[in-house]
Order: sequence, then C-alpha cells, then structure tokens
Amino acid sequence: MKTWPVHDAKAKFSEFLSACLAEGPQMVTKRGSEAAVLVPIAQWRQLHAQSRPSLKQLLMMDTARTDSLVPKRGSARRRTIDSIE
Repeated sequence: MKTWPVHDAKAKFSEFLSACLAEGPQMVTKRGSEAAVLVPIAQWRQLHAQSRPSLKQLLMMDTARTDSLVPKRGSARRRTIDSIE
C-alpha cells in the first residue's frame, strides 16, 4: 500500500484516486502518522457487508439471542407509587 502525505494527496488528488483504482488502497498520513485510507468502492462494499451480519444471518445463528434481552426473574426493579408521581 502506497503512503501519501496529506498535502500530496490534496495537491495530486486525481493521481491519488487513479492509484487507488489501479493499485488498491492508498494510505494518507498527517504529520507522519497514519490518518486515513482511500479504497476502491467495490472493496469498501465488500468490507462493509462483512462487518455486520444480515438479519437472516442473525436469525439463523446457533447462539441464543434472548438471554441478554430478558432480565432474570425477580431481578427487575418495581416502581413504587412515589416514583410514578
């Protein structure tokens, strides 16, 4: 992955974008430290799709999905008349 200082990426944005499309992700540094990465849209969509499971995948999981949603019996706090007013 090629690294571009932010001032070069700004000054040569067309070249920066062309390098991204031809060679893949391009790193941008700011004051010598990594700041951002420009990636082709197809790769971004692939990464984004892999980062979250779909609803179908969630429903098909083997692990229980309700254990953390339902409090244990008797552990819920009850409202008193004073807290309602």
